Amino acid sequence: MSRLVMKFGGTSVANIERIRNVARHVKREVDAGHEVAVVVSAMSGKTNELVAWCTEASPMHDAREYDAVVASGEQVTSGLLAIVLQGMGIQARSWQGWQIPIKTSDAHASARIEDIDGSEIISRFKDRKEVAVIAGFQGIDPKTNRITTLGRGGSDTSAVAIAAAVKADRCDIYTDVDGVYTTDPRIVPKAKRLDKIAFEDMLELASQGAKVLQVRSVELGMVHNMPIFVRSSFDKPEDIDPHANQPPGTLICSEEEIMESHVVTGIAFSKDEAQISVRQIEDKPGVAASIFGPLADANINVDMIVQNVSEDGKTTDLTFTVPAADYTRAKDTITAAKGKIGYARLDTATDVAKISVIGSGMRSHAGVAAQAFSALAGRNINIRAITTSEIKFSVLIDTAYTELAVRTLHTLYGLDQA
Repeated sequence: MSRLVMKFGGTSVANIERIRNVARHVKREVDAGHEVAVVVSAMSGKTNELVAWCTEASPMHDAREYDAVVASGEQVTSGLLAIVLQGMGIQARSWQGWQIPIKTSDAHASARIEDIDGSEIISRFKDRKEVAVIAGFQGIDPKTNRITTLGRGGSDTSAVAIAAAVKADRCDIYTDVDGVYTTDPRIVPKAKRLDKIAFEDMLELASQGAKVLQVRSVELGMVHNMPIFVRSSFDKPEDIDPHANQPPGTLICSEEEIMESHVVTGIAFSKDEAQISVRQIEDKPGVAASIFGPLADANINVDMIVQNVSEDGKTTDLTFTVPAADYTRAKDTITAAKGKIGYARLDTATDVAKISVIGSGMRSHAGVAAQAFSALAGRNINIRAITTSEIKFSVLIDTAYTELAVRTLHTLYGLDQA
């Protein structure tokens, strides 16, 4: 007998019919003798509707009241699923974040989980054979007893944190895809589903644009060594053997559990990038701080950074990227600090994309990035900027070449046959 946490996203609980389908997935695991906790998101589109209502009520709304409103979506779903499960003869009870409690920081709308007491849920597993149906995305600030929310995608984080708190054997993330692929199959039809992927590789994929999992949920899984299984909620519940070693999907686990890994695991891409180049700034100590300090103060995340070599020893150029959503604020921030920075010109571009090649195998293989640069040059794709780390490198290119670049690199590293 195993203890499982099953998480279902918005599309999986979009209406009552789909909630019944979710209930059949849960019943399958209960009938197999497993102890089960379920974490649910709000119905598809519901959170967007609630956010829009807050903005319509007041563009400058109180973040504490915003959380009180948007957390209600998950409350509805958890109650409905508990009702459906009870109708199937399964002992089930819904839980809100504050009832468990899931204690968080006080950063409303983007709180971080600090502690979860899973003892009551565990005792009900044993005493009542009860399924816990938990509202994802929400918690409580213990200092004020106010409801908090964890930010977009927070239900994934809730699920992994609860799995760790109740000492689950695995956390299953049910979504509208059947696992993690080597890249987006809509871009590369030859993309393959990975049976297993290491936490580190998944963390890089998630942070570089792959939208299968929220980054913080992967971080939590790695910290607690909690296996995360990504699978489809649209597979017929009755067609799945709950006793199978691994049903269809992708297991995210420690690197030691993966017997054989490729040099490159996957390729991620993001078109939500903007490039800013600060031209002819004085080449002296402190100039980078004068640029990135104001951006940090404005909570703008800077990603790729390239500084040109100073030919005359007097001036240099500094290029960096920011999320497209922060482009205007970043540009305005640098313009406002022009007097302190002392640059001659500001060049910007929003028609750029970041392509990231990821794989733990890069640690022990030289020349992986060089192969990519050569292959992209062969396709006449110009690289604007490059960043590298131990298990990843990223290139910035023109958006128009995104699909060609992804397909080229996917074939180059043998992922078409992965």
